[in-house]
Amino acid sequence: MTDTGSTATEAVPTPVIRKAIAASAIGNATEWYDYGVYAATVSYLTHAFFPGELGTIGTMLGFAVSFVLRPLGGFIWGPIGDRLGRKHVLALTILLISLATALIGVLPTHAVAGVWAPVLLIALRVVQGFSTGGEYGGAATFMAEYAPASKRGRFGSFLEFGTMAGFASGTAIVLLLDLGLSDDQMQTWGWRIPFLIALPLGLAGLYLRSQLDDPPMFTDIEDDIPEKQSLLGQLRETIVGYWRPILIMFGMVVALNVANYTLLAYQPGYLKETIGLGETAGSVVVLIGQVVMMCLIPLFGMWSDSTGRKPMWAVSLAGLFIFAVPMYWLMGQGVVWAIIGFVVLGALYIPQLATISATFPAMFPTQVRYAGFAIAYNLSTAAFGGTAPLVNDAVVGGTGWNLFPAVYLMIACVIGGAALLFLKETAGVSIAGTEIPGEDVDDEESDPVTAS
Repeated sequence: MTDTGSTATEAVPTPVIRKAIAASAIGNATEWYDYGVYAATVSYLTHAFFPGELGTIGTMLGFAVSFVLRPLGGFIWGPIGDRLGRKHVLALTILLISLATALIGVLPTHAVAGVWAPVLLIALRVVQGFSTGGEYGGAATFMAEYAPASKRGRFGSFLEFGTMAGFASGTAIVLLLDLGLSDDQMQTWGWRIPFLIALPLGLAGLYLRSQLDDPPMFTDIEDDIPEKQSLLGQLRETIVGYWRPILIMFGMVVALNVANYTLLAYQPGYLKETIGLGETAGSVVVLIGQVVMMCLIPLFGMWSDSTGRKPMWAVSLAGLFIFAVPMYWLMGQGVVWAIIGFVVLGALYIPQLATISATFPAMFPTQVRYAGFAIAYNLSTAAFGGTAPLVNDAVVGGTGWNLFPAVYLMIACVIGGAALLFLKETAGVSIAGTEIPGEDVDDEESDPVTAS
């Protein structure tokens, strides 16, 4: 494969790259640990904060509301990261995320504080969502800018390894507590422990990030930018000048995150409340699937460096579209079948997840990469990804149609597939500089299959 457009900025020592991977991945793990714990404790949170017939919808609303301020976080953190640097923004966002998650573990319940209990829970979810609006795009950008072009898929996949590690850790900790404590103990205080663990995770990530400088790819373009703009001016330039990649990425993220939040966030509650597997069995199914997905992520990330990102996404979208309904039907046939169905859908989803850090940052030039990623990703996630558990729960609960999540997933795959048609392949192409990566490279050079 030709490392097209490589520059000296990409000659980063391997030990530094490894530190960048660890710093990015642990922050991402902390972010998604929160979502994993929240999803695994839905029944406990419902009892503690939303008692009543519509309690589960209230808990799902608590999940979805954290996405309301994600776009605002992207609009604010993104331009700051492009102007002042990635490092400082990432340090602040991981601290806010871990604090907000840990504070959920000390909130009073509805029985103690009345309506203030769910209000405080939702407020902390909003803080978490606002911070996440800058965390994810920044971590992916940070990772991509440190990785060499020819191995961007391989190194970038470890950020998503952190995603699954966070999800799986949250699920595993809740499962262990379920097995070790009585139902009464879990309901009264046991559910709080997993949330409190987020604080030391966040502090560890903060320490790792403080040991690194901004990527040379970012610092080397400072002299190439004519003048410093206001943050509002920089935001306007990003949206007006790069609306096309923002729109393409928006469509792809619809498919990515409907699948993500349906399979990872909504699924635990679906298996327990809708399929009726029970707390332990439902957690076991999800945990097994998450571990399998985690093992596949580095393989697909590395594979994308040779096959390209577009083929990986095309196979994933087509596979999910074809197998969504059969696998959801299979999950309703018992625990063993639920494991098989969930693992199949998870494996089909991984080619998307494993290539996020390699695909999306390469759609923007360095000076607007953080903001472009954060705006497109968070707008799409807020509109479609974060609301997926709430939509699925409301429709399934209102109609009794247990296969609706599969159909919703199929619709998202169609949207993602349409956007994928307009994506330019950038595997093996340098993302350094102030021009959109790959625009000055002909199709043969940017195609990792035909390039020499």
